[in-house]
Amino acid sequence: MALKITQRLPLLGQMGIQRYPLVGSVCPFNRLLSTACVSQALCVGYLCTSVGRCTRRQGNRKLQPDSRIRSLTTVIREPLFVATSSVGLHGDSVPQFRLTQQHRPTADEEKAFHQRLGGCSASRQVLRLLRSVSMMSDTMAAAALHRVADLEHKENSLKDPLVLEKDIIRALCFQLEQDSGRLSDAGLVSALLACTRLFLDPWSPLMVRLVSESQERLDRCQMSVEQLCTLGHAMLAMEGPGCVMLEQIMEQIQNQEPTQWSLTDLIAVYKLLQGGVGENGKYRELLNAMHTHALTVTPQMDPAAVSMLLSALVTLNQTQAMPLVISLCKQSVRHVPHFTDEELTLVLGALMHFGHNDNYFVKAMERYVPTMAFSSHPETVTKVMQFFSRRNILSPIVFDAVAESFVYRADDYSTSQLARHIMAFGKVGYLPPNAGEVFRKVENTLHTRFSHFQPRTLLNLLHSCILVERFPVNFVSKVFSSYFLQQLQEQGTGLDRFVLAQLTQLYMTMKLECPFYEGPRLLPKYRVKSFHMSGRSLEVPVDPHLYNSVKTGLIELLGARSYFGSKVLTPYCYTLDVEIKLDEDGYVLPASHVDDVHKRIALCIDGQKRFTTNMRQLLGKEAIKQRHLRILGYEVVQIPFYEFEKLQSKTSVVDYLHQKIFPHSYRLSW
Repeated sequence: MALKITQRLPLLGQMGIQRYPLVGSVCPFNRLLSTACVSQALCVGYLCTSVGRCTRRQGNRKLQPDSRIRSLTTVIREPLFVATSSVGLHGDSVPQFRLTQQHRPTADEEKAFHQRLGGCSASRQVLRLLRSVSMMSDTMAAAALHRVADLEHKENSLKDPLVLEKDIIRALCFQLEQDSGRLSDAGLVSALLACTRLFLDPWSPLMVRLVSESQERLDRCQMSVEQLCTLGHAMLAMEGPGCVMLEQIMEQIQNQEPTQWSLTDLIAVYKLLQGGVGENGKYRELLNAMHTHALTVTPQMDPAAVSMLLSALVTLNQTQAMPLVISLCKQSVRHVPHFTDEELTLVLGALMHFGHNDNYFVKAMERYVPTMAFSSHPETVTKVMQFFSRRNILSPIVFDAVAESFVYRADDYSTSQLARHIMAFGKVGYLPPNAGEVFRKVENTLHTRFSHFQPRTLLNLLHSCILVERFPVNFVSKVFSSYFLQQLQEQGTGLDRFVLAQLTQLYMTMKLECPFYEGPRLLPKYRVKSFHMSGRSLEVPVDPHLYNSVKTGLIELLGARSYFGSKVLTPYCYTLDVEIKLDEDGYVLPASHVDDVHKRIALCIDGQKRFTTNMRQLLGKEAIKQRHLRILGYEVVQIPFYEFEKLQSKTSVVDYLHQKIFPHSYRLSW
């Protein structure tokens, strides 16, 4: 008996498969399978080929699922696939299949069925629909199983495994098993994929019959690209990317010319490669050919295709496919109002991954965000904020709309989503008109859900607050506690230099801008000496070209290079682009002079990267730097790129610097 054979296999126990009690009789293998050869395959690990010979497949691939790939929580279900006499359904209650091409339902009938199926919001509605249909094709039956899988999916299991015990599902699966040889190629592979999504036992007669039949069809090399991809997804779910049948599928796909594929075929192959087949740089030549073809059909792509393809390019890390990314971004502009929340989230994530944005796309988002900020999924709204801040785009339209919705929806956001919202405001250094209400919501959330925050998430949130001059005094004392620092050290990469820099700047802010703070100090061992570091940094490095131009003008203005210092590290962790020292009478001192320094001037040579990309506003980390330098006693002189680049001559540069640095003094000619 099938169940007895399954119970004897030690592999199932290792996979944690649950066994279910028998329901009705279980058919013997030699009764359910049409040939003795296939029956033998179930017992000794052999599979029949299309020419009727039993050949041993590498690694028993059809009988040994990879437990690392999927958790089979609704398996050992042979009792579902029993003889007709055991089902015991009234003849009128069982759907009657028309499996031959000559007697398929009409296209209109199938379309109406799929529309009704898509409108089902619960499994019981799907079952009711199945009972109401008098005639059904194999593709309609497979679609019904897929819809049940959609509605019952929960991570690696079903929300209600008992849905598979329903008579209508049992009867439907039994008919698929008995008539597997008469199924169309599309119906066969779709039914097999649906069974994997329902986590059916791969050892059950239905699954073995569908896999064996699929192998025979595959050997004939007559499946379409889309059908090959559907079969590939099923085998991925059952055995993972090392499956032998999967290699055969990919061989047949590679033997075809991508330029001859339809858009549906192209998207199907991308999905298959994204699902795990294209890991570790496999099928690079095939991917390059697909990218070339995709460029030609991008204008035909709908929102679902655009988002799916961008997501696949991210998963496959196709950094060389930037022309395709740019083309998809342009196509996204027209689809922005029509993306679903999930699709828009994928699109924004991909554009961030590849570091690309388009002005037309930004304008389209500015029109769309005010209409969706109150209704879209919290993760989608969060992704919008991340996209704008990651690209350093300050859009008051977007930020104000999201800030307004945040006040009403703050409780809907997870701690991570809430932190990413505030991080976006801090990154671009922007406060919305309702900043008071926004940060009151933040404070209330911190009070009520403080323990829910991951240590690094909490640190990012509090650090972002100080970038826009909001000081979380009530919570900083908890951050500087030894308990929190220990938690921070145990999370992720531990206390790396960037985390230590955030802690140091947070502590410095408390000392400089909150003199009433009397909480715990940050111990010296947790402080850095410089905020400037490679990679992620709390300071934007000076633009070399702009710095050299300013340096030339300063030499002409001051008379010698020795009268100013460059890239000076202060005792307060900040690095000055240029420092000029003055004595009590206002005379310039040599840079090496340490005594009798009455005044220090800090020149901030601010290139484009220190501002938002679309507005002349300093980023949050540059604004706090200049704010702190002023509090520390420096006279901060800002040399922004947009002013300096207008200067056409050496004389105009010198006059500009003189007016900026010494606006109340005359200059003598050297």
